[in-house]
Amino acid sequence: MSEELDELKEAAERAKENKDLAPVSLTMAILAVLVATVSLLGHRAHTEEILMQTRATDQWGYYQAKNMRRNNLEALDEVLTALENTKEERAVEVRKHFHEEIEKYREQQTEIQGEARSLEAEVQRASRRADRFDLGEVFLEIALVVTSITLLTDKRAYWYLGFVLAVVGIVSAASGFLVH
Repeated sequence: MSEELDELKEAAERAKENKDLAPVSLTMAILAVLVATVSLLGHRAHTEEILMQTRATDQWGYYQAKNMRRNNLEALDEVLTALENTKEERAVEVRKHFHEEIEKYREQQTEIQGEARSLEAEVQRASRRADRFDLGEVFLEIALVVTSITLLTDKRAYWYLGFVLAVVGIVSAASGFLVH
């Protein structure tokens, strides 16, 4: 960002000397602000992506814990089935309790799995949004550099090309808000 500020200072000095370059300097200042804004949006989108990925990973860990508990209860149920001949009434009672717990974990796992998949989908959306902001930032940076070439060459074609690149950058960054 400091490079852009240095460039803007130089552009302002040249604009003082040559009034025809004032619009170019103003364009560069606007592009610098847009670059900073889109860069910030990109950083925030990447942070959101990381947070969502962490939540999805936590949800899958929770799912796995429930799966292990259910598997343990199923194993105990098999042991009780083998011991059923010793104290049949108590074994049936404990076995019924285990079956209830197993079914409860199975239902919880289905809910947890659905939530984890939903979180993974949100991670993908956040990633696509961040990518669009990054693309917008790249085009705006290029637009700033191309526009600054106008100051060196006094050729307006670079200024116009900078406008085109800036529009592409703005559209790319704005499309990040449309990602669903």
